[in-house]
Amino acid sequence: MKWKNQIVNLHAYQPGKSIDEVKKMYNLKEIFKLASNENPYGFSEKVKKVLEEDATSTFSYYPDGYATNLREEAAKFLGVKPTQLIFSNGTDELLQIISKALLEPGKNTVMACPTFSQYKHNAIMEGAEVREIPLVDGNHDLDNMLKALDHQTAIVWLCSPNNPTGTYITNDKLMNFLQQVPKDILIVLDEAYYEYVDADDYYDALSLIDKYPNLIVTRTFSKIYGLASFRVGYGIASEEIISALEPVRQPFNTNVLAQKVASEALKDQEFVSQCAALNKKELERFYDFCQKHNLHYYQSQGNFILIDFQCDGDDVFTFLLSKGYIVRSGKQLGFPTSIRVTIGTSEQNSGVIDAMKAFLEKQAIKN
Repeated sequence: MKWKNQIVNLHAYQPGKSIDEVKKMYNLKEIFKLASNENPYGFSEKVKKVLEEDATSTFSYYPDGYATNLREEAAKFLGVKPTQLIFSNGTDELLQIISKALLEPGKNTVMACPTFSQYKHNAIMEGAEVREIPLVDGNHDLDNMLKALDHQTAIVWLCSPNNPTGTYITNDKLMNFLQQVPKDILIVLDEAYYEYVDADDYYDALSLIDKYPNLIVTRTFSKIYGLASFRVGYGIASEEIISALEPVRQPFNTNVLAQKVASEALKDQEFVSQCAALNKKELERFYDFCQKHNLHYYQSQGNFILIDFQCDGDDVFTFLLSKGYIVRSGKQLGFPTSIRVTIGTSEQNSGVIDAMKAFLEKQAIKN
């Protein structure tokens, strides 16, 4: 086969282990999945009602390729024009659409490192040069990212809050950065965890779109809205950017149920606020655990925390797995001695914290 050279050594995305897989591996009856930053509280009752009442008679037809109802609801909620929105099969697809539209051999793209892995993955697939700028204390090094830009740069990626560190870009730093990026370079501001942010100096991304016509903001229904399995992501940008990206999008990329539940989820902001408040409260328990055991961590503005155990992250991951807790090893995320833990319910967090304490006790005995 005449495969593209750039995919020969490219590895497929490795999702976290499934609950059923872990049950079989360790002969456990109950498993808690805290690896993929999903919402442990599920989804809104409004969504549940739609799923219970929806008739199946229309499922033989293709969905609305323009996602008209969802588009109108989202535009109203966000305060933008419907033509400033693009919808996708999860944000993953949107990131791929952007890369397909702009990247090719001879061009380059700039991103932090470590950050969300699909930025780099997509760039390699398109044959573009990847310029990774190391994080500084878990944060984007915006000054050196600016220095890495040149006339062949097509995209610069910003993840705020950043995955996997949970750190964010402050308003002042973002303003300074945006003002210096050439207007022919697309700035992708990935806000997958936007709804969890409570920092006072966080920026208002939507207010920047008109001022910076080379900016696109990406968000998702997979995190706080609890709709990960429905796969709905979206982008907000100028009409010019959206118009250029639309031909790259598959015609029926969001299904009929996904459009309906996402539209309903937007209407229940009380649920969103409750989930954010519970997440903040539970995060404090992990901070307390880390401080008591002298473990390095980053203050997180997401629904996860990266904890450094100063040992092989796979060892911590495997131990917790044996106790029924699926987390993410930092070895896959650029932090080989750490694990990333999704913030779960109070009960789930109590259990995984106890399991982490047991691991530390085991390590102390071993040493």
